[in-house]
Amino acid sequence: MALSEVDAAATALGRAVTPMLAEHPGKTGIHPLLEAHEAFAARMLLATAAERTLDVQYYIWHGDMTGTLLFESLHAAAGRGVRVRLLLDDNNTSGLDDTLAALDSHPNIEVRLFNPFRIRKPRVLGYLADFSRMNRRMHNKSFTADNRATIIGGRNVGDEYFGVSKGTLFADLDVMAVGPVVGEVSADFDRYWTSASARPVDRVLPPADSRRLEALASAASLIEGRPAARAYMNALRRSGFVQDLLRCNLDLEWAATRMVSDDPGKGLGRAAPEKFLTRQLADIIGEPAASLDLISPYFVLRDAVVRAFTSWAARGVKIRVLTNSLEATDVALVHAGYAKKRRRLLRAGVTLYEMQRLSPYFVKIRRPGRMGGSGASLHAKTFSVDRSRAFIGSFNFDPRSAALNTESGFIIESPSLAQRVDAVFNDVIPDNAYEVRLSDAGKLYWLERRSGEEIRHDTEPGTGIGKRAAVAVLSALPIEWLL
Repeated sequence: MALSEVDAAATALGRAVTPMLAEHPGKTGIHPLLEAHEAFAARMLLATAAERTLDVQYYIWHGDMTGTLLFESLHAAAGRGVRVRLLLDDNNTSGLDDTLAALDSHPNIEVRLFNPFRIRKPRVLGYLADFSRMNRRMHNKSFTADNRATIIGGRNVGDEYFGVSKGTLFADLDVMAVGPVVGEVSADFDRYWTSASARPVDRVLPPADSRRLEALASAASLIEGRPAARAYMNALRRSGFVQDLLRCNLDLEWAATRMVSDDPGKGLGRAAPEKFLTRQLADIIGEPAASLDLISPYFVLRDAVVRAFTSWAARGVKIRVLTNSLEATDVALVHAGYAKKRRRLLRAGVTLYEMQRLSPYFVKIRRPGRMGGSGASLHAKTFSVDRSRAFIGSFNFDPRSAALNTESGFIIESPSLAQRVDAVFNDVIPDNAYEVRLSDAGKLYWLERRSGEEIRHDTEPGTGIGKRAAVAVLSALPIEWLL
């Protein structure tokens, strides 16, 4: 069960936020976490500040530098007497069985796995034996401390999400929130924690070696001593964001905020369609009257949604979309599902942008100091409607998010935040993404803006003929339900 209001208010986090809540009754304080190192710092600081509870839910958690440090932060919190509940989707826990079992062995830590693999090695056999269930995953992400502060959004836990990886980095977006919506996140966590898909890890994995927890602490200590990790952590300590957070001086946008999420029964194919996140979004947001600005790494629309976009554009709604280019995407198969709809969207008047892999802005904002990778792939999921309200969460605009995976996010009634999305489309995206256009002959071409000049590409930029041919073949296959 989530921490009671009385107990939550008595914590340091509770005492810090109570005066602010009194000044903004009924509203939630929102702080966007765009920069990767701030997103990591916020999680570490919430884990350090927690006194009673930590409820943590993720789709991916890697055992790399940032993943190990966050694991150890949960372990350290449990050592202080904090009750820690960790709920992970089992699709991406390969190699973590010993660590998860060790964490679960601590008296103050419980670990559960969502739709776990019964056959641990090789996991592909688990898919073959139980495909219908294994194809449904928990894509939700949240990190909640003492039922008083939470982080929710698109980021998983791993170096590529926090600006550390030497490979491709993910340009992503979370929000940290305090206020009434935190109780909704805690209640939603309880729904998933007690769902039929969430299995206690001690029923899935063998008992842990008693020395494994000590090994986790040692691994974290070794990581912290490496030059690259020291540089990263020093950049965090110097961060103005961290200082503002520690002093409770963080700039917050106060707005009516509502959580939307899928019924966890969706993970077993048992949720009614009216309990899907997509239905909630449609009911709450309705139809745009003037504008829709949408950012999604995967953008695969069903025909009914394409018809809706076409109808909205026909009556004057300005629709702009940013998704990944073929050179930037981490899932070329999904790009194939998007590629076949581009001409219809462009003919309808929808503006399409595709993020560059070497986008100067999105790579820069993810690098604390000299840390960072060689390119970026869009991973943020957000949209704004009529410059008055915004959605930030885990939901991708694709059939998998709509029908198979569970998702969550916030609907924020904030013209200020919505207009920030509008400003990104006006001021940032045109110089960091290719604009897709349609020639008079019906051929696609891509415009790149570089140093004030426009460069035209008549084939998908940054790709070879083999990759383009493969995507063309995949686009012709009837596989959208899998994407």
